[in-house]
Amino acid sequence: MVASLPDAQPLPGPGGDNACVSLQRLYLAGADVFRPDAAGHGRALVETCAAYGFSAVFPLSETLPAGMAPQALARHIYAANVAHIAACDAVVANLDFFRGAEPDSGTCFEVGYAVALGKPVVGYVPEAGSFAERIRQRHPQAVGTGGRDAAGWELEEFGLPLNLMLAVPCRIVTGGLREALAVLRTGS
Repeated sequence: MVASLPDAQPLPGPGGDNACVSLQRLYLAGADVFRPDAAGHGRALVETCAAYGFSAVFPLSETLPAGMAPQALARHIYAANVAHIAACDAVVANLDFFRGAEPDSGTCFEVGYAVALGKPVVGYVPEAGSFAERIRQRHPQAVGTGGRDAAGWELEEFGLPLNLMLAVPCRIVTGGLREALAVLRTGS
């Protein structure tokens, strides 16, 4: 189920137009890189993409250089990931909540970078519902009263599954990677 804007258009091609685009190479964004089994899980994600006819890049698919200082390694990872995004045709992003009631911040950057490059982005979340509904369901301790969170800040409620800065430029699918790939394959 696509849980994006009700008037969602076909996936845009490079430059933001709606021309027919052949999507072959995907960048797999998401907090999956932090899993205890990240490398194996990444290989499984790449294999799933292949079963749908796509080649995919999982950020941990390359061996990291040994002996680098932490900041140098961070810069290396950043440069490699933005280069991968630039070289891919589209981004598929796991936008499930991570360490709280928001997606992983690095994944959000990768989505924004891809959008800025004019690349199609399909994100996926595990359950249907608006952002506020999803927070109420999974993080009830974070919710206050009257449309506010526990600290009194307003809960965003536009009927979108995520913050509008993710849900407006991206197609958001309820489900997982397979559902996102099906949207990419059909373009709808």
